[in-house]
Amino acid sequence: MRQPAFIDQSLFAGLAAQAAANPRGRQHHTFHEMEEPCHRMAVGLQPSTYIPPHRHLSADKAETLIALKGRFGLLLFDEQGAVTDKRVLQAGGDCLGVDLAPGTFHGLVVLEPDSILFECKAGPYRPVGEGEHAHWAPREGEEGVAEYQAWMLAQFD
Repeated sequence: MRQPAFIDQSLFAGLAAQAAANPRGRQHHTFHEMEEPCHRMAVGLQPSTYIPPHRHLSADKAETLIALKGRFGLLLFDEQGAVTDKRVLQAGGDCLGVDLAPGTFHGLVVLEPDSILFECKAGPYRPVGEGEHAHWAPREGEEGVAEYQAWMLAQFD
């Protein structure tokens, strides 16, 4: 039997430090086993991380994101890449999170160092697949990431 896993300041500090040391600027801590039907994780994120716009097309891939610490900028897009909504997700703020229906293009920017996000969606894990990457935005590691990420951040100035 698995022991209780506490979501506390000690976890947050460890995730923030690991995210700062990670070249991708993020680190996740899973609360689930890979074969479990519900995947739950805390994710430490730094402002340098790039989370490109994407969507999850499978009908079972609704996704819930909740700000546990810090601030995030959430952008929602239509099929052509126009912003349809944007929100600041902030721990203790007016908007803490979002529940996204499958097929919703979304992207995140980190607005505060050492931010922590809780993410929940159906397992098993599947990488973002064909038709799920936003065709109008560069993928992680591609040319143009810095410019696109700066544009995403500018949406929250």
